[in-house]
Amino acid sequence: MPHSPSSPRLTFGAAAIIAAVVAGSAAAFAYTAGWLSPQRLTPPKLVDALAPPGGPALGYRRNHAKGICFTGTFESNGKGAELSQAQAFKAGQYPVLGRFNLGTPNPQAPDGTVRVRGMGLQIATPNGEVWRTAMINAPVFPVATPEAFYQLLHAAGSKDPEAMKSFVAAHPEFASFGAWAGDGAWTASYAEEPYNGLNAFIFIDPSGTERAARWSLVPAAPAVTITQAELEKRGPDYLEKEITERVRQAPQRWTMNVVIANPGDATADPTKAWPADRRKIEVGTLVVQKIEAEADGSCRDVNFDPTVLPPGIRVSDDPFPAARSAAYARSYDLRTAESRYYPRTPASPKP
Repeated sequence: MPHSPSSPRLTFGAAAIIAAVVAGSAAAFAYTAGWLSPQRLTPPKLVDALAPPGGPALGYRRNHAKGICFTGTFESNGKGAELSQAQAFKAGQYPVLGRFNLGTPNPQAPDGTVRVRGMGLQIATPNGEVWRTAMINAPVFPVATPEAFYQLLHAAGSKDPEAMKSFVAAHPEFASFGAWAGDGAWTASYAEEPYNGLNAFIFIDPSGTERAARWSLVPAAPAVTITQAELEKRGPDYLEKEITERVRQAPQRWTMNVVIANPGDATADPTKAWPADRRKIEVGTLVVQKIEAEADGSCRDVNFDPTVLPPGIRVSDDPFPAARSAAYARSYDLRTAESRYYPRTPASPKP
């Protein structure tokens, strides 16, 4: 049996913010490839810092460990082609695979204890291009740099009752994420959540012009808000059961919006949302058509590395995508070496 560390329960107010970080900002996208001097912050250090006190759940992702796979299509309307050369923005339908997930290192965490929900997504096109992205339902990231994220993990896991308070005081940018974690609405479905790509990327159009952009997925399903306590009463694995049944009844859809930065907008700081008046283009629709249990699903062995990008999109000066790439690779190597702790369903014997 895999080792399954326990997760703290969330409450509102200051406790909710702290607990949301413990369970969720080991969540939000995480990680590092930034380097500290004289002490070098490496991917192994970051991945180790994500582990809860009882140690990692062997065989699972070191972050967002609880999840379920899906497959479907991305229906591009062609409007994104003016922004990027990527084939995924040309009108057409392209196969996708993805993963709904919770921002926790514990694959057994009850759904009601985890504030951050995520989606990993891969879009593939006939010319061989692959676009991978990892998004979360929070509107902003908790901290501005990989170094600050590493400090946050240590503060959240510290036995010093003043550690988190001191961290928040030293990082005022945390306030926006903290407010969302403490007061934001809860839903009882992955299908009712928006998923936001909080990092800026550079889109390159057919003429070679470059623009900084972020993207998000807006659900077609209306959000029905519930309390955290109500979600907890529905069972520890309600979200996976609910999305499986919902998609069995009908495909679920999200509109993909691309937002273009104005000159001077922060592109290296995911804690800063861009103003609401920025140019926004609806470029297509994600259609989730089938849910698959992760143990045998198509997403199980996919590393949703955000630097896997098609021609027409490149990284910006935001340090997190390269940071996440390095730590995702570390996590992938660890969990694949531990696959015996997360066994696939045995094949049925042949008659």
